[in-house]
Amino acid sequence: MVKHFKTMDGNEAAAHVAYAFSDVSCIYPITPSSPMAEHIDAWAAQGRKNIFGQEVLVKELQSEGGAAGAVHGALQAGSLTSTYTASQGLLLMLPNMYKIAGELLPGVFHVAARALASHALSIFGDHQDVMAARASGFALLASGSVQEAMDLGGVAHLAAIKSRVPFCHFFDGFRTSHEIQKIEVLDYDDLKKLVDKKAIKEFRDRALNPTSPQVRGTAQNPDIYFQEVEASNKYYNDVVGITENYLEKISELTGRKYGLFNYYGAEDAEKVIVAMGSVTECIEEVVDYLMDKGEKVGLLKVHLYRPFSKEHFLNAMPKTVKKIAVLDRTKEKGSIGEPLYLDVRDIYYDEANKPEICGGRYGLGSKDTNPSQILAVFKHLDEEKPRHNFTIGIDDDVTHLSLPIDEVISTEPAGTIRCKFWGFGSDGTVGANKSAIKIIGDNTDMYAQGYFDYDSKKSGGVTMSHLRFGQHKITSTYLLSEMDFISCSKQSYVYQYDLLRGLKRGGTFLMNTTWSDEELETHLPGSLKKYIAENDIKFYTINATKIAAEIGLGGRTNMVMQSAFFKLSEVLPMEQATKLLKEAIVKDYGAKGDEIVNMNYKAVDQGVEALHAVNVPESWKSAEAEGAHRIEGAGEFINNILIPMSRQEGNLLPVSAFVGMEDGTFPAGTSKFEKRGIAVDIPHWKIENCIQCNQCSFVCPHAVIRPFLLDEEEKKNAPETFETKKGIGKGASDFEYRIQISPLDCTGCGNCAQVCPAKEKALVMIPFEEDLEAQAANWDFATTVTSKQEVFEPNNVKNSQFFAPHLEFSGACAGCGETPYIKLITQLFGDRMSIANATGCTSIWGGSAPSMPYCTDSCGRGPSWANSLFEDNAEYGYGMAVSQKQSRDRIKVLMEKFIELGVDTEANEVFKEWIEGMDEYKTSKAAAAKVLKVLEKTFTGEAEEIVEDLREMERFLIKKSQWIFGGDGWAYDIGYGGLDHVLASGEDINVMVVDTEVYSNTGGQSSKATPTAAVAQFAAAGKEIKKKDLGLMATTYGYIYVAQIAIGADKNHALKAIREAEAYKGPSLIIAYAPCINHGIRKGMGVSIEEEKKAVETGYWHLYRYNPELKAEGKNPFTLDSKEPTRPYREFLDGEVRYTSLKKKFPERAEVLYERAEQDAKDRYESYVRMHSNYHPVEEK
Repeated sequence: MVKHFKTMDGNEAAAHVAYAFSDVSCIYPITPSSPMAEHIDAWAAQGRKNIFGQEVLVKELQSEGGAAGAVHGALQAGSLTSTYTASQGLLLMLPNMYKIAGELLPGVFHVAARALASHALSIFGDHQDVMAARASGFALLASGSVQEAMDLGGVAHLAAIKSRVPFCHFFDGFRTSHEIQKIEVLDYDDLKKLVDKKAIKEFRDRALNPTSPQVRGTAQNPDIYFQEVEASNKYYNDVVGITENYLEKISELTGRKYGLFNYYGAEDAEKVIVAMGSVTECIEEVVDYLMDKGEKVGLLKVHLYRPFSKEHFLNAMPKTVKKIAVLDRTKEKGSIGEPLYLDVRDIYYDEANKPEICGGRYGLGSKDTNPSQILAVFKHLDEEKPRHNFTIGIDDDVTHLSLPIDEVISTEPAGTIRCKFWGFGSDGTVGANKSAIKIIGDNTDMYAQGYFDYDSKKSGGVTMSHLRFGQHKITSTYLLSEMDFISCSKQSYVYQYDLLRGLKRGGTFLMNTTWSDEELETHLPGSLKKYIAENDIKFYTINATKIAAEIGLGGRTNMVMQSAFFKLSEVLPMEQATKLLKEAIVKDYGAKGDEIVNMNYKAVDQGVEALHAVNVPESWKSAEAEGAHRIEGAGEFINNILIPMSRQEGNLLPVSAFVGMEDGTFPAGTSKFEKRGIAVDIPHWKIENCIQCNQCSFVCPHAVIRPFLLDEEEKKNAPETFETKKGIGKGASDFEYRIQISPLDCTGCGNCAQVCPAKEKALVMIPFEEDLEAQAANWDFATTVTSKQEVFEPNNVKNSQFFAPHLEFSGACAGCGETPYIKLITQLFGDRMSIANATGCTSIWGGSAPSMPYCTDSCGRGPSWANSLFEDNAEYGYGMAVSQKQSRDRIKVLMEKFIELGVDTEANEVFKEWIEGMDEYKTSKAAAAKVLKVLEKTFTGEAEEIVEDLREMERFLIKKSQWIFGGDGWAYDIGYGGLDHVLASGEDINVMVVDTEVYSNTGGQSSKATPTAAVAQFAAAGKEIKKKDLGLMATTYGYIYVAQIAIGADKNHALKAIREAEAYKGPSLIIAYAPCINHGIRKGMGVSIEEEKKAVETGYWHLYRYNPELKAEGKNPFTLDSKEPTRPYREFLDGEVRYTSLKKKFPERAEVLYERAEQDAKDRYESYVRMHSNYHPVEEK
C-alpha cells in the first residue's frame, strides 16, 4: 500500500477524517478550533466528497449552543453529524451533549482543548474544558500529536457509529491544533472499508420520520427516570471493546500501534508517568534519555479517558511499577486531586502491592512543558514519599507546590535543525513559516515541525515561529530553547527582547534592518553585539522593509525574509526552493489577484540577492551590556510585571508576583509604558500648513496624535523643538497650539495624514528614525501640559479633541476601524464611564495583560472596564447598570431618612438638591461636591449612622454612564438574545456595536452582519443571505435610540449621534461601520477612514438616527442622514479582497451574488427613505 504524506496541523488532520464520516457539520467559530470548521467549509465549497459520495452540508449557527442543538437535531433526523469547538464553546454545548448521549446518537465533537475563562480569559490550551464535560455521557478520546489527531479522530467516528455512544475527540489547543507536522494522510477508501454499514443502516432507520413516527425527549417522573438511565449501561460497557477493536484496525492500516492505553518505556519500569495529550511526546523523549542512563522508567499514555477501563490500564502498566506520577493539564479548585489522578488512584484502591501515587499539574493556558520539567517529575519520584499536588513549569514561591529544576537537559533528536523567527503580527512571518515547513516537509525526505507562539494582539503583536526539521521523527512538543538559526523581522525588537537567547555558538542571525554597518555600530545594543562576537555568530542583514515597500507589499516583509532564510539554511537547493516558494505563493495568494502574486514573486527574487554578511568587529566582544530594564519612577507593577512580560520573560515570573491580583484585577493605563516602536513611517507635523481642525486626532486609532494647548508658562518651559502656533477659534485663541505625536506608540497606519484636509498636507509620513529622537522628547513634554478641556464644550469635532482620551495605545491593528469610535466615547464620557465589553477584538485590544489602554485623567478618574464572556455581555452590562441604580436609590432613601430627622437644615438642602438632580450628570456632579462637604461633618445618634452609610457610598454620588461594547459577532449572533432583552428593558444603557461584518478576533468568520457576496471563513463561496438589519429591528420597539454611523463619512454626525444616545434617558444602540484587516482593503489599512466614506457614498452603508424623543414633538423619530449614493456600488466591492476573491474563485457565482448584493443595498436604502419621508403621527383623540 502506497502511503501518502502531507505537512499539516492538528486541526487539518482532525478535519480530514471528520469530513470523511460526516453528512452534516454544524459550526460556530472559537479559537483555536475554528480552522477545523473552515477546512470543512472550504472542502465542501470545492466539491470534495465524503465516504458516502456527497459534499458535507455545512451550516453555521449563531452560537455554540445553537450548533450543538443543530447537531442534536441532525442526528435525530438520521445524518451523521460533527462539530468543532473549545473552551467556553464546549461548555455552551454541554446541555445538548447530555441529550445526545442520553439518546445514544453517534455524533462526534472534535475539541481543540483550551483553558476556561475564570479570573481572566485565556485563548490557549489545556484540558479544563474537556474535564468539565466528562460527566456528559460522551466517550472522551485523547490524541497527543498531529498524526494521532488524524488516526484517532477516525477511531472516534468509527466507534461512535458502531457503539451508539457519542465521542468527544480532543487534542491540545495550539500545541497540537496549530502545530504543523509531516504526517501520513489516511485515504477515504481505506476508511470506508472500516465502517460498520449495518450500524449506519440501523442509525438511519431509527431517525425521526413521519413515515414511522416515534416520540423522543419525553418528560419522565420519579417512577421510571432512574431505571432508564441505568438501562444504557451496556452501551458504555461495549464501547470500550469497540474502541479497542477500531484502534487495532487503525494500527493494522497504518503500522502505528494504538491501544486504549499505550505504554512506552522499560518493561521492568519502577517509575511511570501517566498523562494524556501532547505532553506524552515530550515525556517519551525523557524516557529515552533516562533509559540510556540505565533508569527503569516509563510512560503510560491515555487515549480512551471515558469510559476509563481499569482492566486495560492494569494490563498496560508494568507490574514492576513502584511509583506513579499522574500529570493533569487542569485544575479543579478545592479538590483533593485532579481528575486523571483520582481515576488512577481509584484503580489501585483494592489492589495488593499498590504503587505510591502522586498527582501534579502542568501546562495550564499553554504554559510550555519541556524535558527538564519532566525530568524533575521523575526525580521527584525518587523521593521516599513523593509529594502530591505538585506543579511544574512555574515558580510557586507562595504555596511552594512547584518542583525545582536542578538539571537542564536537551532531548531533541540528533541532527535536528532548529530555527526561530521573530515576527510582527501582520507582516506575514507566521504564514511564510507555515509555507516553509510545508515546502520542506512535502518536498524532501526530512521530517518537519512548526509551532507558532504569539500573544493575543495578533496583528501588531510579536510572533515567534519555532521550526524544526531533520532526518528523524520529531516529537519535541515544546518551544525551542537552543537554536541554529534566528531571524528577526522587526528592527525595533533589538531594544525590546533578548533576541539571541538560545542561539548556539556558530549559529546564524538574520536581521531585517534599514541600518548600514556603520549604523549597526551605533544602534545595536551592547548586549547583542557582545553575544554575536563572543559566540562566533554569523550575522546577516537585509533591508526587507525597503524591498517590500518598493515592490508594493507595504509592511509584509515575509517573502523577502523567507527567501533569505532558504538561501542561508541551504536546506534545499536555492533553485528548487525558489520554484517551490513561488508555487506556494500562487496557492496562498492566487485568489487575491495576479498583481499580489507577482509582487510576491519579486520579493522572493530580491530577498536572495539583497542578503548582506556583516563583518563582525573584534571590538564587539568588549561592548557593554545594558543595565536592568526598569523605568525610573514607574510603579512596582510596571517594573516587576509589565516589563518582564513585554520582554517575553513572563514565564519567569513567580506566583508571588501576583499576590494581591488573585481575582485578575490589573491597574488601568499601563499601555503607555510599552513604547513598542513598531511603526515604519510616522506622521510629521508641518506647522505652517496646519488649519487646526483636529481631524487627525479624531481618526487616530491609537490616540498617538493629539492637539495640545499651552498657556504662557508652559510655552516658556517647552523644548526648542516644541514648535507652536497661536490657537484659532473660541477657547483656543487664548493659547498656543501644537499637534504632537508619540512616535514610540504610533503604529504607522497613516490615516491621520490621509484625512488631513489642508490644501498643503499638514501631516506627511516620514521614516520612523528621522523623527524619533525629537518627537519622543516632545511627547514627554506634552504629557506635562495641562488639559484645557474645561474651556470647551465637545459639540464639534475640533472641540472634542481637546478632551483627553481615556483609551490610548491599544493593541489594535494599525488602521483599526473600531478604536476611533471607542476612543471618542471615552473623550466625551470617560471620567464617569462603566464598560461591559464582549469578548472579541474589542476585549483583546482593550484588556490583554499586561497592557491596559483604558486610562485615567490627572484626577485619577477613568472608565471602569470588565469583560465577562462572549455570549452574555449585554446582560453583564445590564447587571452593572441595575446595580448602580440600586446603589444610588439607596443613597436617595438614606438622604430622605436624614431629612426627616430635621437635625441640620443646611445638610437637608444639600441632600434635596442632590435628589432633585441625581439622574443628570452635571447636576449630580455639582451637588456631589456639596454632599461630600456635608459628609465631613460629625453628627450624633441615628443621623451619624445614616451619614456613615452615605460615606461608604460616596463613589455613587455622580451619575455614571453605562456602556456595553462589542462587535457584530456578539451583537448580531451569539449575544443577540441578551442584547434584545436588555434594550427592551427600557434601562438607561448605551450599546456600541463596532460592525466589522465578520468575527474579526477568531479570524474573519461570517456572521449575520456579513453582507451578500462577501467571502469569509464559513462562507468560502461567498455569503448568499443578506445582512441582518440590527438597527431597524431595534427601532420597532419605538423607545430605543438607534443610530448608524461612520466616522469617515461624517465625523460630526458620529459625534452628534453618540452625544444624543448618551443623553437619551433610556436604552440606546449605536452601530458603527468599522473597516477591518480581514476585509483585505486593496489600498491598505492606511485608508480605513476613507473606506468608510466610500462605503456611504456608494450606498454600501447608510447613516441614520432614530430618536424616540422626537415623537413627543410630533416629529418623525427617524432621520436618514446619508444622501443618495453618488458612486457605483461595485466600486466599493472591487476595492476589497473579501469581494474580489470571489471573482477569482467562482466568477459566475460572483456575478450572481454581486447583483443580489447591489439589490439588497438598494432595498435597504429605499426602506430608509420610506421611513424618512412617510411619517404620519397618530393624532390623539
